[in-house]
Amino acid sequence: MQDQNQQAYDRGTSIFSPDGRLYQVEYAREAIKRGTASVGVRTADGAVLAADRQVRSPLVEEGSIEKLHRVDDHIAVASAGHVADARQLVDYAREQAQVNRLRYDEPIGVESLAKEVTDYIQRYTQSGGVRPFGVALAIGGVDPDGTPRLFETDPSGTPYEWQATAIGGNRERLMGFLEDEYRDGMDLDAGVALALEAIGEGDEDGTVDSEAVEVTVVDTETHRVRSLDPEAIESHLAELDLEGEADE
Repeated sequence: MQDQNQQAYDRGTSIFSPDGRLYQVEYAREAIKRGTASVGVRTADGAVLAADRQVRSPLVEEGSIEKLHRVDDHIAVASAGHVADARQLVDYAREQAQVNRLRYDEPIGVESLAKEVTDYIQRYTQSGGVRPFGVALAIGGVDPDGTPRLFETDPSGTPYEWQATAIGGNRERLMGFLEDEYRDGMDLDAGVALALEAIGEGDEDGTVDSEAVEVTVVDTETHRVRSLDPEAIESHLAELDLEGEADE
């Protein structure tokens, strides 16, 4: 009988169970854990986002696998979970960033954008005929006043601000590493190194394939989103002794 009751609440995306749970939101969190990891680090000089974009077949074009996205000149997003859901939320975030520029003639704040996105996510937890988004986003950028910010979204529609965070597979392990290694006041290069080391923590042999990882930074000097080229990533990995062998 208990299983039958649970199944009834499983089918209702917007119905609380007697113990106050929304099962579909919890299942969405489980879907995120099946995605490859993404890491965000806030530093004194800006925000760093790194993503593991494992290529599961040699026939797949690497450029078609997108886990890091530029939302505005000063804000980038990393995703983990269902790719299609991530694309919808990134498009919505870009739209809100442009609306803010047109309406107020100024770039949107990172916190304001995070709350716009999570308000949109929350609507899908209390409407019939829809399901929660099976994706988490790490939103990193620099506010117009030059303050670096880093937020994470949850399928419940809650925004969390972090100094460093990990989303996707092996989250608990990566979060433990970040909690141990993060230091206040680190510069941008140290933030990139920490993000890459965290990605390596999620790999069985502790290495990172330079062709399967991408890194984006937003620095306080230029307020611009910038993606690191493969040579720069390889240099960081070699310095950290994390470089793995590319699949043949």
